[in-house]
Amino acid sequence: MDGLKTRLNESVQLKLSFTLSLAILVVAVVAAIFSFVTAFDEAHELQDEILRQVAQLVDHQRLSPRAPVHENQAKDVDDESRVIVQPLGAANPAAAGVDAGGRLALPPTLPDGLHTVEVGGETFRVLVKTTQSGERIAVAQEAGFRNEMARDGALRTVMPFMILVPVLVLIVADLVRKMFQPIAALSQQIDQRAEQDLRPIEESHLPIEVRPFAVAINRLLARVHQSMEAQRRFVADAAHELRSPLTALSLQAERLADAEMSAAARQRLTALRQGIERGQNLLEQLLALAKAQSATDRPKSRVSVAHVYRRVLEDLLPLAEAKQIDIGVEGAQDLSILADEMDLVTLVKNLVDNAIRYTPPHGRVDLSVDVAANKAILGIQDTGPGIPLAERERVFDPFYRAPGSEAIGSGLGLAIVQTIARRMGAAIRFDFADAARQAGLKVSVILPTSEGLDSSEWNE
Repeated sequence: MDGLKTRLNESVQLKLSFTLSLAILVVAVVAAIFSFVTAFDEAHELQDEILRQVAQLVDHQRLSPRAPVHENQAKDVDDESRVIVQPLGAANPAAAGVDAGGRLALPPTLPDGLHTVEVGGETFRVLVKTTQSGERIAVAQEAGFRNEMARDGALRTVMPFMILVPVLVLIVADLVRKMFQPIAALSQQIDQRAEQDLRPIEESHLPIEVRPFAVAINRLLARVHQSMEAQRRFVADAAHELRSPLTALSLQAERLADAEMSAAARQRLTALRQGIERGQNLLEQLLALAKAQSATDRPKSRVSVAHVYRRVLEDLLPLAEAKQIDIGVEGAQDLSILADEMDLVTLVKNLVDNAIRYTPPHGRVDLSVDVAANKAILGIQDTGPGIPLAERERVFDPFYRAPGSEAIGSGLGLAIVQTIARRMGAAIRFDFADAARQAGLKVSVILPTSEGLDSSEWNE
């Protein structure tokens, strides 16, 4: 009972269905009881009227009830349904029982009118009447048969309620479910949205009672959109403002490197230049993240994955050579996919940049492209430490660094990758490159197939 009460308090749909069904049931039960009692009483009144009409007939036709009835009794007549007519107070000459057609042993002092009398262990409804000739007669019928007939008639009046109530309960449950369908569809639509999708929800197809709620959600979405846009503009503006001073500091540090200085000063200058480089890289990543988050639907065209890989390798080859990392593309297959080229370049570049940074010197980074189940799969595999299973959700958080990580980075690369992948409808999957040793990282970018694929051989 407590569970049902809790569910009723939590669910408006269940509460509405339960309340309406209970109301229908209560009204139907009250109406059925009233109909049953009324029909039962009317049946008794009708049976009493039959006794009056029989007595009236005997009086008007001057019929004599003195003849032994049992001798003329038809064999196919039901004993319980028969109407007994006899003079009141006369002896029973046949001394036969009532069921054998004999007379009832009624008290001779019964006044005129209707009475319920028990005779021989059976109850009879008896009408006593004084005829025009002065004779007192009794017209009787068994009460059990009368009650059975009245009960059957009353139950027939209740039968429509017994059929109608379950039908009405089912109709109400179905009607309430359909009333809440627009709300359920709206919840599913909002739940399937990406976190960056802050478009107002469509409210025209919603019931009037729900529209104010949808309007309030749209206003909230608008405020959240404005707030997020303000934050993005702030990050982008701050990064732009910091770009010039850092560039100036970098130039001054390069000029200072040409000057004569002690070994200790040169060591500190080297640390300063590395710090400036990290700061510039962080600013570039902040700008890339702000750009990825603020972009909506960009124009799309067919982009060659081989072309994207070539651009990324040209940009990152110096970084790989500095660590003597063997980097390249596996296989000769190329795919042409429908996407924004800058988004795809930024996504692949961040993944390859991470692979180079986390791969030890003399390691290996391989890029690949494949098709499986009519989906394009871009793969970046390295021989680094990999990402533990427990960390694979958190690594997408901005500025999050996995415990024990010694690689220098901004912590924004995977956040940028996730933002672009969501906008493209792509999925990111992490696996160990070496599953047996649980080492190395293989990142798979699975692109949807609805935009079509063109496959060809990649010729250098």
